Amino acid sequence: MDDEHTAGYREPCAQCAAVDWGVSDEGRFYCRSCHNVIERTREVVDPNFTPGSTRISTISRGSRTKRPERGRQWMICEGFQFILRNQADALLRLGVSPNFKDDVLCQLWRLYLQKSRQAFTHNPVTSSKFKVRGLDSDSDSAAESSVVSASETNPSSAAGSNAESSSEWSLCSGSVDAAGYLSARLRRTRGLMSMTKTLALIHLALIWSAEALTLSDLLRLVNEGHVPYVNAYEDLPDEMKLEGKDALIFRVEDVPSHQRVHKEAETLLLFLQLPAFPPISRQSLLHPSLLSLRYLMDANLPDELHLWVCRLVERTSMADETLHVSDRLLRPVLPRYDVQTAALIIVTMKLLFGLDDHTEWDLSNQTGDQDDTGELFNLRRWYRLLQAALIRAQQRRVHDIARKQWKAKKPLYGNKSEKCTMIKKKRIAEQVQVCFERLSSCPAGVDRVDPSSFRFCWGNEDGADGPSLHQKKLDGVMTLKLGVLTPLNSAYWHPALKACKPRSCSSHYSEVEPTLPRTFVWLLQLFGFLLDVKPAYLYEEVLKVERRAIDGKTHQRKKRRTRPKTQAKARARTQRGRENKRETFN
Repeated sequence: MDDEHTAGYREPCAQCAAVDWGVSDEGRFYCRSCHNVIERTREVVDPNFTPGSTRISTISRGSRTKRPERGRQWMICEGFQFILRNQADALLRLGVSPNFKDDVLCQLWRLYLQKSRQAFTHNPVTSSKFKVRGLDSDSDSAAESSVVSASETNPSSAAGSNAESSSEWSLCSGSVDAAGYLSARLRRTRGLMSMTKTLALIHLALIWSAEALTLSDLLRLVNEGHVPYVNAYEDLPDEMKLEGKDALIFRVEDVPSHQRVHKEAETLLLFLQLPAFPPISRQSLLHPSLLSLRYLMDANLPDELHLWVCRLVERTSMADETLHVSDRLLRPVLPRYDVQTAALIIVTMKLLFGLDDHTEWDLSNQTGDQDDTGELFNLRRWYRLLQAALIRAQQRRVHDIARKQWKAKKPLYGNKSEKCTMIKKKRIAEQVQVCFERLSSCPAGVDRVDPSSFRFCWGNEDGADGPSLHQKKLDGVMTLKLGVLTPLNSAYWHPALKACKPRSCSSHYSEVEPTLPRTFVWLLQLFGFLLDVKPAYLYEEVLKVERRAIDGKTHQRKKRRTRPKTQAKARARTQRGRENKRETFN
């Protein structure tokens, strides 16, 4: 027994007759043997007590609920600024040029704040006072309430006044202007930032900087956790308290698709009113002539196929640098460099191998009969090799997604009832995870792998997906005609190439997919897996390439046909003129 705390109290316990007393945190005496609590309390000496004063020192249990620390007042754009900075720093650690962050991304962010009238403007939009209207049918979530800024029409207010008055601080959220970001009308009119738009803004900065990272590469880094996106709010400063409505803005359930981020990037392109982007030259890694090399290596296709891809690029006039530049006035569409290059490779394989479920296998049989040394590229062997590797990769990705921890270490709670439910679910999930680790004798999480630009690894090394076919020759599907190397396949099939109106018509891939050759559909699935896009998304880009190739060929034929007629007419007019002159002289 500690005499210092119990002050020599040695009365026996009324229940067990033991003399072993302790003092609880509340100052009450309890028996260490039977845990019986008695009415005696510890005497506390107040060092500030002076004789003759009327101050009384007492011990109280205090309030059960502590008042939460509010932190400092902050705005939503500050949170997105921290997230953008962390995402840019992650890309710098992966090898992106420092100019990407300092010279491009920061300037785009300042321009966005100015265009949205949140900063860097003499006429800011204040949103510290909001009036709740109720649920908005256009909102992205049923939990989001539509609000209208009561001071939006006051141009004389300063942007900094949102964070100066503590009385205006919303009690239902940690930030000052969370309600404005939950209004669908304000998001449309002011172009307010979202988590998806952070990736779109970074994508625009990467294109402007001419970095080798495509949009599919960026989304892959996000999925693998190398670039913070899911639960990115955990890295915000401690003084920025996220609660209430902030959860609806910064909480992310999944990674957006390629199509969604690209659409957001085009919306930002028009909203920021950016000038024409720097041209993508032939030496840039985003140009199809160089980007196709990477996809050919990843798909384990022969290097000689790159020459035919470059010929198709020239044939479709896609080698022109102006076609790969986004201009708000002349070309408001943002090029999809990765999907476009994959479509060029697919069209090239259709030209060489047919891909009609008959021609490619007949050519494979002929190549097998001619190949005595094993140096010729055989499509059947390549298909079997890629199909096995594709199945393993798809299963591995499904397992990794199932084992991935999506829940945050610091979850966001919309209200108190939701907080209690989520805390209980988190405890149950942690207990199940511990049980799983004990039963399986292996960690439940996914091992973090180093980032790579390739999905597959080909070669003779340990862990490779199969032997490399890059050095194989295409002589089995080629022939010499008039001294020019020409594919044996002379027919080319294609679906209807009539372009639909984008506003009134969507993709028809689900309708035509049962009628398409299975080899062609499988090739769409292969490159869709490499880029992590849907086959329908890639199919539409293939149709665009085919329109350019066929229309260009028809246009050239028309020119060739009209030239002799034009020359004949000119000769006839010249002859008639000469005869008229002769008659006049006579």
